[in-house]
Amino acid sequence: MSERLQTGDTAPAFTLPDADGNDVSLADHKGRKVIVYFYPAALTPGCTKQACDFTDNLELLAGAGYDVIGVSPDKPEKLAKFREKEDLKVTLVGDPSKEVLEAYGAYGEKKLYGKVVTGVIRSTIVVDEEGKVERALYNVKATGHVAKIIKDLGI
Repeated sequence: MSERLQTGDTAPAFTLPDADGNDVSLADHKGRKVIVYFYPAALTPGCTKQACDFTDNLELLAGAGYDVIGVSPDKPEKLAKFREKEDLKVTLVGDPSKEVLEAYGAYGEKKLYGKVVTGVIRSTIVVDEEGKVERALYNVKATGHVAKIIKDLGI
């Protein structure tokens, strides 16, 4: 079980492939705030709703100084299909090894339909301009989550 991040922690560095196979690093966003959200699987209903909500609010978030990166254990090919099918504008990166998911505390035991399983814990980490954790939200709901983040961040 990976340890959850706390406010003030240094966000773990990462470089992962995007839907086109290009490397995306957290360090590329230094000087801007970044919302890094972790979701179980591309092309599934809840994850689609969440990605569409982030896409629909991307301009608002960008205008407030936030970049958005979605992380799942999917390979770039599946992310590309997801992006095309749903016309997504958020940056999607894949972590098939689950190393980054684990480093962020977004992979481990969770309850699914009453059973304890090991998998991706739907989570959102807000990273400040200096690479520190501003907010760490775990076990979030796919529906309504983006609106709650916008409200909580005062955007």
